[in-house]
Amino acid sequence: MTALETREGVVLLHGLGRTAASMRPVEKALRAAGYVVVNDGYRSTREPVERLAVIVGAGIAKCRAAGATDIHFVTHSLGGILVRTWFQDHTAPEARRLVMLGPPNHGSEVADRQRGAAWYRWLTGPAGQQLGTEASSAPNRCRPIPLEIGVIAGTASADPWFAGSFDGPNDGKVAVASARLAGMRDFLTVPRSHTFMMRSDVVIGQVLAFLREGRFEGDRTSG
Repeated sequence: MTALETREGVVLLHGLGRTAASMRPVEKALRAAGYVVVNDGYRSTREPVERLAVIVGAGIAKCRAAGATDIHFVTHSLGGILVRTWFQDHTAPEARRLVMLGPPNHGSEVADRQRGAAWYRWLTGPAGQQLGTEASSAPNRCRPIPLEIGVIAGTASADPWFAGSFDGPNDGKVAVASARLAGMRDFLTVPRSHTFMMRSDVVIGQVLAFLREGRFEGDRTSG
């Protein structure tokens, strides 16, 4: 059966400091494949992670209203942390799969180094202060959630000014090691940067593959 025949829904969640427009290429591909798609923006720099996470429940409600029987999630960066946070205290029987693009699942070294800076506080808001690598950070406080999860991490950087924050492969804002998540179904690295990963045809093709099959296609890069 196709997504159209089963009325599968997908909630898209953009990253920190971005808008729903950043996920438009993914949205277009998903709609063409027959999915019900919810791509709403949220004020990522105005509230802490716990308050921002309500957008997840709102997206689920819209998918239900559209008749979706299975609901998936595709997220970029902070969006993935919002899904993990929402499922700490909520359930959704229809929830199935989650594809995370460049997620700081164990925090970001950029947040560690920059969150004391005035420019960083201004650009990233309360949520930016919660994305460090310490054990008490928002990502590291999350317990496992009952979804099939695929993670795509980038290995190219468009942010050379942050290069000194990392010791290993990274996408300019998130280390490959940080993107990994215990219990994930599949993991893939791609030579794409954090900022533009969601616009890549390769990445979008892998998103569709995971939502369809529960795994990514082709060879794995080492990361």
